[in-house]
Amino acid sequence: MPKQSPTTMRLLRRKEQERSSQRHENIKMKRDLYFSKPIMNAAGSLGFAPDFRSLEDFGSLNRFGAFVTNPISLRPRLPAAQPALIEFPGGFLLHTGLPNPGLPAVLKKHAARWNRADIPIIVHLMADRPEETMHMVQMLEDIENVMAVELGFAPLLSNDIILLNLEMCVGELPLIFSLPAEQVLSLGPRLVQGGAAAISMTSPRGALMSVGNKLITGRLYGQSLFPRSLDIVHSAAMIGMPIIGAGGVWTKQDAADMLSAGAMAVEIDASLWLPREASA
Repeated sequence: MPKQSPTTMRLLRRKEQERSSQRHENIKMKRDLYFSKPIMNAAGSLGFAPDFRSLEDFGSLNRFGAFVTNPISLRPRLPAAQPALIEFPGGFLLHTGLPNPGLPAVLKKHAARWNRADIPIIVHLMADRPEETMHMVQMLEDIENVMAVELGFAPLLSNDIILLNLEMCVGELPLIFSLPAEQVLSLGPRLVQGGAAAISMTSPRGALMSVGNKLITGRLYGQSLFPRSLDIVHSAAMIGMPIIGAGGVWTKQDAADMLSAGAMAVEIDASLWLPREASA
């Protein structure tokens, strides 16, 4: 789990105090988070830039209100030494290590494509270190057609670090905080009160034994996740939280049910990888 030393934490808070007046000016210019269509892909499902040739019908990018990039870190990140996909009844576990070339390389290769895209871009950043997150958000503020930033976090990262990310990054670009189910209702309201534009739901984590009897941890995907996801969306909407639903959304009816339960939008993940007949 990424950690900051007490000295680093003090320096970060001091920098934040020095930027306080500037941040408040930025908040006044903050863009609204609005989706012309309430369906989009989830981070990690469709790459770093939209490709309108890649999908049909349910997953057609023409039906999306935004495109969410794969998770991006500040520096390049290699794949897991032993990537894994393990099935279980109702879904599967995926372990990849979240490989990516780093934000500078992503911008060099894809910023022009983002600008030319027919739908707005939401850039998903790996936000484990607040000072790096702030730098990455600043790099994105002048990129055309980026409508928002979604921040994802390492497992077991403390609430204080997540809140510090908010304090240091709130500004012109709307911030979406991608949280696990157990933090949506506990931490989500504090983030929204502090300036987050919305809360989204990250894929839950789990563990399974591999064929070689080795314990593998990773993200869980599959239709069996939907009932719990729908319940969390309903609970969040009941307290007025701007919530982006996700998790087990497999059919058009699943997406419609989440919207009816109060989601402002819905993210679709693994069902986009299946033939249309399998996810109908």
